[in-house]
Amino acid sequence: MSKILMISPKKCNYCKTCEAVCPNSAVNVITFEEVKISVPVMCMQCEDAACMKVCPVGAMHRDENGAVVSDGNKCIGCKVCISACPMGNIHYSTTEKRIMKCNLCDGNAQCAKYCPTRAIEYLDGTVANVNKKRVIASKFKELFEEAN
Repeated sequence: MSKILMISPKKCNYCKTCEAVCPNSAVNVITFEEVKISVPVMCMQCEDAACMKVCPVGAMHRDENGAVVSDGNKCIGCKVCISACPMGNIHYSTTEKRIMKCNLCDGNAQCAKYCPTRAIEYLDGTVANVNKKRVIASKFKELFEEAN
C-alpha cells in the first residue's frame, strides 16, 4: 500500500524542524498572521500532478514510493515544472544543476519522522486517510483564499 503525506496546520507550532531535516530544502513553513496559523508547505505528491503533465521530455514521473520525482538524465532544466506546481515547492539548484523537490526521502519522509507535533504525518494511503487529506486540502484552499 502506498503512503501519503498528511498536513494538519492546527498542530504546527512553527518550530521549522521539518525545514531543517529536509535534504532537498523542499519544505517551507509559512505563517498567516491574519488567521494565526502556520502551515508547512511542501509537495503534496498530487494525484494529477501538474509538474508531470507539463514536462516536455517526460522527466517527471512517479517512483515506487508514489513520489513524483525528476529524472536527472532526462531533465533539460527548462523549469516549466516549477511554474506548474500549485504549492510552489519545486526549485532549481544552480549548484547541483538539477530540479529539487520532495522525493518522500525514498519512503522515509524525514519531515514527518521528526515533526514534534505530528503536524506532518506519513500515513498509509487508506481510503479514510485519502478522504481526510481531501478535506484538509479543501481547507488549505479556503485558507489561501482568505489570505489573498
